[in-house]
Amino acid sequence: MLADAFAREVAVRQLLLAYSQALVSEIMQTALCSRHHSLEQQLCRLILARIERQTGHELSMTQEAMATLLGVRRESITLCAARLQQLGLIRYARGHISVLDVPGLHSHGCDCHATLQREFSRLLHPRDSAD
Repeated sequence: MLADAFAREVAVRQLLLAYSQALVSEIMQTALCSRHHSLEQQLCRLILARIERQTGHELSMTQEAMATLLGVRRESITLCAARLQQLGLIRYARGHISVLDVPGLHSHGCDCHATLQREFSRLLHPRDSAD
């Protein structure tokens, strides 16, 4: 059914191809981020990406899950989360993260999250050709 719509409908094809390109961009940016930025910066990016995809500033995510997503040991996440909490950016307790300062997370983190936001916006929300 989706394959038929992809073949028939130009708009469906364009959207799926743009989304695929956005995901590839996210994978590449994440690889660059993990190579060139500190774990604290990567954790900020991860938290920002998660809260952006939902309403509110509360997350349910264990340190083990964060460690798996970032490819590090859980103990490293413990230290980074404690540091972000000490800075007043988050409150963290037993798998629950409350984001207290979104602009602070942006400034403490790297520019990778903003780069991905711009790329997703460019690909998935293109301006009308009349602009």
